Amino acid sequence: MEKKNKLSLAGQIFVALILAVIVGLLMQNNADFANDYIKPFGTIFLNLIKFIVCPIVLFSIMAGVVSMKDIKKVGAIGGMTVAYYLVTTAFAITIGLVFGNIFKGGFPALSTTDLSYEAAEPTSFMDTIVNIFPSNFVKPLLDANMLQIIVMALLLGFAVILIADVAPDANERIINDINDLSNVFMRVMEMILKLSPIGVFCLLCPVIAKNGPMILGSLAMVLLTAYICYIVHAVVVYSLTVKLIANISPIHFFKKMAPAMMFAFSSASSVGTLPLNMECVTNLGASKEVSSFVLPLGATINMDGTAIYQGVCAIFIAACYGIDLSMSQMLTIVLTATLASIGTAGVPGAGMVMLAMVLQSVGLPVEGIALVAGVDRIFDMGRTVLNITGDASCAVCISKIHEMK
Repeated sequence: MEKKNKLSLAGQIFVALILAVIVGLLMQNNADFANDYIKPFGTIFLNLIKFIVCPIVLFSIMAGVVSMKDIKKVGAIGGMTVAYYLVTTAFAITIGLVFGNIFKGGFPALSTTDLSYEAAEPTSFMDTIVNIFPSNFVKPLLDANMLQIIVMALLLGFAVILIADVAPDANERIINDINDLSNVFMRVMEMILKLSPIGVFCLLCPVIAKNGPMILGSLAMVLLTAYICYIVHAVVVYSLTVKLIANISPIHFFKKMAPAMMFAFSSASSVGTLPLNMECVTNLGASKEVSSFVLPLGATINMDGTAIYQGVCAIFIAACYGIDLSMSQMLTIVLTATLASIGTAGVPGAGMVMLAMVLQSVGLPVEGIALVAGVDRIFDMGRTVLNITGDASCAVCISKIHEMK
C-alpha cells in the first residue's frame, strides 16, 4: 500500500487501466454483473467531473481575462502573441480532426449496450453560430453548454476590466474574488481527479467484459494517429512560421530546440520545461524582453498538442459509438477547444477536463473518456513537446516582428 501511495496520479491511472483490462477479460462471462455493480461507481466519478467542469470554465476564463491588464501593458506584443496561439491552436485541432477522420476506419464501433448512444440531430452552420451566444444566464450552466459559458466568462471578464476606470477599488475586490473562486474550484478539481484511477477502472472494466480484447488494439491506433498529428503540426505549421516570419531555418530551429523538447517529453510538464525553453529560444536569437513574456503566457494558454488530442479522441470516441460527426459538430469542436485552451490550461488534468468539455459541446457521452484515460500519460508526453515547441516558435516570431518595428 505504501508503494502505491508513492505512484504519481498518471501511474495510478495506468495501473487502473491494466487492472480493468485483466478483470474485464476475466469477467467476460459475467458482463451483466460488471455493468450492474462496477459501472455505477464510474458513473459517480463522471457526475463529479460534470459537476466541476462548468464552474472551472467560467471562473478560470474570467480570471484569465481580468489578468489581461498585464498584457495591455505590453501593447501589440500581447495581442500578436494571443492571436498567434489561437490561430495555431485552431490549426492543431483541425489537423487532429482531419487525421482522425482519415484513420477512423481503424477505430472499432463497439457493440456493447453500455456504450449505446443515439446521436442528436445535426444543426446547421448558422444555428451553430447563433447557439454560441446565451439568451439566459443560468441555462448554459444547467445544460453544460461550453461555448455559451465561454462567451459569458469573456463578457463578465471584460466588464470587470472596464469598471477599473470608474471604480478601481471595486475592480480590485472583484478581481481578488474571481481569482479566489477560481482557485477554490481548481482545488475541488484536484480532489476529484485523485479519484481518476477508481473511475477509470469502474468505467473501463464493464466495457472490456462486454467487448473482450477488441477494444485494446484500438488504443494503439488512436495513439499512433495522435503522434502522426503531433509530427505533422510541428513539421508543417511551426516550420512555416519560423521560416516565413522569423527567417530561421526549420532544421536549425528544431536542432536548437532539441534539449527542451527531450526534457518536455520525459517530464510531460510545460511549466517545468520553461527555464530550458527560455535558454533555447535565447540561443535562437529571441530577445529576453519578448521571450520572458511570451513563454510563460504560452505555458499557460498555448495547447496545440492538447487541441490535437481533443480532435483525435473525439473522432475515436464517436467511432466507438458508431457516430459520424457532422461538419457543424466538427466546427463546434474547433471553436470549443480553441477558446477553452485559454481557460483550462492551468488546471491539473487539463486534457481530461477539456475532453469532457469537447464531448459535451457536440453531444457525445462523457463516458467515452474512460477509453483513453488510461494511456493519457503517453498522449501527454507528445502533446507537451508540441506545446512548448509552439511557445518557442511564437517567441522567435514575435521577437523578429518586434525588432523590425
